[in-house]
Amino acid sequence: MKAVEIDSYGGPEVLKFRDVLDPVPRAGEVVADIFAASVNPVDWKVRNGERQASLHLQFSHVLGVDFSGVVRSVGEGVTQFSVGDEVYGTTAQDQRGCYAEALAVPASQLALKPKAMSHKEAAAIALVGLTALVSLDDVAGLKSGETILVHAAAGGVGGFAVQYAKSVGAKVFATASTPNHDYVRSLGADVVIDYRSQDFTEIAKDCDVVYETVGGDVQARSVSVLKPGGRLVYITKAPEGFVPPDHIEYLRPKVPRDGGHMAVITELVEKGAIWAPEITEMPLDQIKRAHELSATEHVRGKIVLTVR
Repeated sequence: MKAVEIDSYGGPEVLKFRDVLDPVPRAGEVVADIFAASVNPVDWKVRNGERQASLHLQFSHVLGVDFSGVVRSVGEGVTQFSVGDEVYGTTAQDQRGCYAEALAVPASQLALKPKAMSHKEAAAIALVGLTALVSLDDVAGLKSGETILVHAAAGGVGGFAVQYAKSVGAKVFATASTPNHDYVRSLGADVVIDYRSQDFTEIAKDCDVVYETVGGDVQARSVSVLKPGGRLVYITKAPEGFVPPDHIEYLRPKVPRDGGHMAVITELVEKGAIWAPEITEMPLDQIKRAHELSATEHVRGKIVLTVR
């Protein structure tokens, strides 16, 4: 089968499109034929070595942490899926990844694909949906009637977060560049702030939750929009020396690779609370270009690799 492997850390040039052996399921695993896989910023951050202090890869390594596909075979002890099931899910960064025509993955990390979505759409929401759901539900405990500020709302994680927040009845402030304002409003944001020309701290006041997906100075400044006791949930690095004040909760989610949460995402899709983001589609053999585009950090929605 075809896959994209890296033999060392480096730039896009280390991505190698080549023939590799077909996977075989071990106990508790399924082998899925991959129809679509998405590109996430973590992929190129792992590729270029930013994560090597905490992540020890065995080369050659296949990148890619979320996909949608069809079960080809099941390993011993797998009872929740059968051959032919359409599934989607995520892999851990140190597991062999999804930039391939097939993947052996623990069944516990998968869920049935939403019937209303194509494989491309399901791949586009897998990791971002898991990240946003864990952040806003499990960690922030966002409730109806609360107010949230979502940063980088035109991106994959931010866009899902806007939709989820509206589904629970929250008021949503969101930051995005002006060309993306209509898109972010279509996701459900009540007030969209141009981060280039407007000061979000002057517009988003008395928030219960901030979902911080940008990092640096944005994270530090976000403290000022929170009520006492408010929750700042972050998935990016704070500026050096930043110390959160005592009057807020400062929370970083640990995002599990968990089929149970994926099943919740499927339920949200099927009841119409969540829909697919805007998708930029590329074939698997264009992976170098996909990484270059993702690294600009100005992609609206998600980049999805079509595999079959």
